[in-house]
Amino acid sequence: MAITPEIAWAELAAGNERFATGTATHPHADAARLAEVVAGQHPRAAVLGCADSRVPAELVLDQGVGDLFVVRTAGMVVDDVALGSLQFAVEALGVPLVVVLGHESCGAVRAARAVAAGSATVSGPLRAVAAGVAPEALSTPEEDADEAQARGIAARVRAASPLAEAIAEGRLLVVAALYSLSTGEVRRLD
Repeated sequence: MAITPEIAWAELAAGNERFATGTATHPHADAARLAEVVAGQHPRAAVLGCADSRVPAELVLDQGVGDLFVVRTAGMVVDDVALGSLQFAVEALGVPLVVVLGHESCGAVRAARAVAAGSATVSGPLRAVAAGVAPEALSTPEEDADEAQARGIAARVRAASPLAEAIAEGRLLVVAALYSLSTGEVRRLD
């Protein structure tokens, strides 16, 4: 059954409210659900989140097995693999919503800011993470950098073909959101 992007967001927001208030239901986490998803997956939304261990999307949004299609990278940095994964979620699985889920005190954003300022260096593949941080996150005041990162990465996702075409056709909504490490609340940014 297809749902609208706003209904999908409302379900995630309600799940986050349960999580943040300590009333999480941990849905779809039993043997019956495992048996149900063997035949295929039908997630309600995709989440591009940070790989930070403090922000597991299924838990903070109180969702269960098969409810979300989750892509996680340090700093939510998007490359062709991450974008291809989101494209798969939209085209093959029909998700109507992609949530770019940033969080407070992102280490990848802090490291990229230090590299940009010349006060730190990174080596190896970590250079790709630092280079992938949104320019907005590097140029705003530090207290706004995490929000700027979520907004900047959401803009990159919206602009990526063929996701841009799905948005233009009204099949997809991409939203930026920010998770509070201290309260457990997710705030929609746009």
